[in-house]
Amino acid sequence: MAKFRKKPAVIDAWLYRQGEQDADLAYAVIDGRLRYAEDGTALIATREGAMEVKPGDYIIRGVQGDLYPMPPDIFAATYEAA
Repeated sequence: MAKFRKKPAVIDAWLYRQGEQDADLAYAVIDGRLRYAEDGTALIATREGAMEVKPGDYIIRGVQGDLYPMPPDIFAATYEAA
């Protein structure tokens, strides 16, 4: 077994709040990668299929430009402010 460390990368991230979205996410709605649901959640089209984002989750833009949802506890354990 070998051990590996995640390469440092700076990402963009938005805290998802029901009804209060960052204007920077508008491009994802326009191109169909982000869709808001009536129950306050949203769906992100990812390479792995549609993933749900709940209020309080983070939406991150990965190093290849893809959007992904991430629960706040995993986000806090993985990332720090740059």
